[in-house]
Amino acid sequence: MKLHYIAMRLVKTVLVAIAVVLLSFFLIRLAPGDAATVMAGQAGYADEAYMKSLRAEYGLDQPLPVQLWKYMDAVAHGDLGISYVRRQPVLGIIMERLPNTLLLDAFALLMAAAGGIWLGSIAARRPGSLLDSANTVLSMLFYSVPQFWLGMMMMLLFAVWLGWLPPFGIETMGADYTGLARIADVSVHILLPGTTLALYFMASYARLTRTAMIEVADQDFVKTARAKGISERQVARRHILRNALIPLITFAGLQASILVGGNVLVENVFSWPGVGTLAYEAVTSRDNPLLLGIFIVTAILVSLFNLVTDIAYSIADPRVELGR
Repeated sequence: MKLHYIAMRLVKTVLVAIAVVLLSFFLIRLAPGDAATVMAGQAGYADEAYMKSLRAEYGLDQPLPVQLWKYMDAVAHGDLGISYVRRQPVLGIIMERLPNTLLLDAFALLMAAAGGIWLGSIAARRPGSLLDSANTVLSMLFYSVPQFWLGMMMMLLFAVWLGWLPPFGIETMGADYTGLARIADVSVHILLPGTTLALYFMASYARLTRTAMIEVADQDFVKTARAKGISERQVARRHILRNALIPLITFAGLQASILVGGNVLVENVFSWPGVGTLAYEAVTSRDNPLLLGIFIVTAILVSLFNLVTDIAYSIADPRVELGR
């Protein structure tokens, strides 16, 4: 059943990618203006003859159905086209930036999960206490504050006023670090954007962990464990927290999907060279092939994250059968 389910989900991933291509292709074409006009303006040749040659070179003078068919055929062969602005293969441009985004997302998710689960478990042990109330207020605060504003405030505090952390980028400009020195440099640069992303999701983790632990604490097997004389710390760690973590698996997969496709603002605030900043550059420069490629890669990654989440959930809870 599991292999059949995985195969079906992979087929659905392909169908999702096709749907994304169709929808994005026509939505981008609905935007005002002409990509050839933009390219001609960037090159400094805005005359009609040059723009006509550009339209012919990139197939923009052909009917939309013909353009769509050629693009779909190219995508099926792993070719996402050539960037209008960079004049390079789109897939190569995205693959160059994607590791930076995945690194930032992984850091933010790990930090959010560790901090949120810890805060939520502390609050769940004493519901209604002052500590629980403070945790709820802080969670609501970080959950409601816009990420771009939080990022700018953190940059102002830790980079401008205190000078503790670098304000932008993934590494020191002009530095030629290698090995451990480069790892240390990247680790320092990732703190501000990673923490900005993590605080938002940490608040969600804390609230969900608190709710799940309080619900599990009322189950019969927890009462039985306490009746056997097991210490409260062991009950909380081995029985309550362990079972409360199961719904967090689904939540983690959802957050990973959101991060991959939704950290455009934070990446731009901190000039993090990831897919988010690349998407912004593609939009502002009307680089349609690059923007379409980003949509496709993001859709495939989100579908794969959801598949991994389902499999992990079935492993963590044997009562769940894939495909049901």
